[in-house]
Amino acid sequence: MTLAERLRAALDAAEMRGPLPLAGDHFDFDPTQPGRAAAVLVAVTDRAEPGVILTQRTESLRQHSGQVAFPGGRVDPEDDSAIAAALREAHEEIGLPPAEVEVVGTTSHYRTVTGYDVTPVIGVVRPGLPLVAAEAEVAAVFEVPLAFLVDPANQREVRAHYQGRERRYYEINWHDRRIWGATAAMIVNLAHVLA
Repeated sequence: MTLAERLRAALDAAEMRGPLPLAGDHFDFDPTQPGRAAAVLVAVTDRAEPGVILTQRTESLRQHSGQVAFPGGRVDPEDDSAIAAALREAHEEIGLPPAEVEVVGTTSHYRTVTGYDVTPVIGVVRPGLPLVAAEAEVAAVFEVPLAFLVDPANQREVRAHYQGRERRYYEINWHDRRIWGATAAMIVNLAHVLA
């Protein structure tokens, strides 16, 4: 069975189990109001020990500067779907050609505290693709082993006070990279799917 087939089977099994509790802090938005549509690409490298491609955002960005993130962004009116948006954003941010991605499916939407309704798109890519960071948005492109990311032992729930409330978020540390917030929560959700 190929990696794409294994991931697709895991997504199908998770769908049959029904909705999972979403990781992270979800009390800052009105669930009756629609979120702004966004999508990210969870690009899994097809190798003996699969990895996940992540980016480090530049320090000059207005929002989430310096944070680790999946390639992605808003769904634009010209995008046919969240999948098309994720593929377009990955091409713009890291030079990943859409034709090089075997889309497996999507996981549960993630609603950010900033009001985005994010669709994580799971795709398989061959290893060693020549990825190039878009300098205006992306400071670095790197890969983390999938097994490391989805291991609950590496996912730490953190509580902190912010604006008079206790916030909960996940944090995953990989060498000198701190993966936290929405990206870490989407990884925790993916771990539940793959369990």
